[in-house]
Amino acid sequence: MQIPTKKLQNGFEMPVFGLGTYKMGEADKQADITAVKTAIELGVAHIDTAEAYAAGVAEKIVGEAIQGYDRSKLFLVSKAAAASLTYAGIKQAVENSLDRMRTDYLDLYLMHRCPLPQFMAECVRAMDELIDAKKVKHAGLSDTNTEHTKQLQVLSKHRFVATQAHYNLVVREVQREGLLDYCQSNDMLLIAWRPISKGGYTKNGMDFTKPGIAVLDDLCQKYHKTPAQIAINWLVSQHNVVTLSKTSTISHLKDNLGAIGWQMDPTDITRLNQEFPGQRFISDTVPLG
Repeated sequence: MQIPTKKLQNGFEMPVFGLGTYKMGEADKQADITAVKTAIELGVAHIDTAEAYAAGVAEKIVGEAIQGYDRSKLFLVSKAAAASLTYAGIKQAVENSLDRMRTDYLDLYLMHRCPLPQFMAECVRAMDELIDAKKVKHAGLSDTNTEHTKQLQVLSKHRFVATQAHYNLVVREVQREGLLDYCQSNDMLLIAWRPISKGGYTKNGMDFTKPGIAVLDDLCQKYHKTPAQIAINWLVSQHNVVTLSKTSTISHLKDNLGAIGWQMDPTDITRLNQEFPGQRFISDTVPLG
C-alpha cells in the first residue's frame, strides 16, 4: 500500500505511519530483521530506531533489513541517547548510527531527551552542523516539553521539524501540557509513539463494559474497523500528527495499516477526545522533560 505523508509549510515531509523498533534486538534478531523487511514490503517507508535500543543492536537490525531496497524511498529515523547529548557526543553518536545502519545519511535525527541546560547550545550547534554536512536531512526532538522546545528552536539555525512524544487515546500529556498546540501552531510535526497503548485497544485487552468505552465500540461498528485502527486513525486525523508503532507479528502490522487511507468524521474525533475514559495527563512511561 501507499502510505500517505504529511508536509509542513517549511517543506519537511514524512509518512503518517511508521514502524518502531523499540525492544528489537533483545531476543530473536532474525525474526526482527524479517519484521522490518515485511513492513517495507507492505509499504512502510518510515523506520524509527535509536542508539539506545538494545545498545545499538536495533540499528544493526535496521541496517541489515534495508539492504537491497532503494534507500531513497525509505525514511530512516534514529536518536542520540541522553548520554550522548553534548557536542562531541552527538557527533560521535551519529557516526556510530550511520555505521550500524549502513547508510550515508538519516532522514531525521532526534535528540532522545532534552539536553541539560548547560549543553543545549552546543547540542543544537552539533545538529546544525550534521545538516550542513548532509549526514542528517532534518533534526528533531523527543520527549521534550514545550518550554524546552521553544528554547531549542531559538538556538537553531536549521529548524527542528518534528518531536516525538507519548500520545494516544489514554495518554494526553501533549494536549494538557501544550506541546500539541505548539506543534500545530508552529509548523512542526508531532510523532506519537505507542499509539495503541501496548496492544490495549483490543477486545481482549480492554474491558468494553466500562463506562465510556462504548464510544470506541460504537466507532468500531460504524467504520467496520478494529479498536487499534480507530486509535491510530484518531491520531493521524489530527493536524500535524503522525505516528509509529512497534508490531510483533505480521497480523498486527496489517491490522495497524488498516488504520490508514480513510478519515473519521470530525464529530467522531471530538467524541474520542471528550468521552474516552481513563485519560491520563502525564505519561506513565516517559513524561515530557
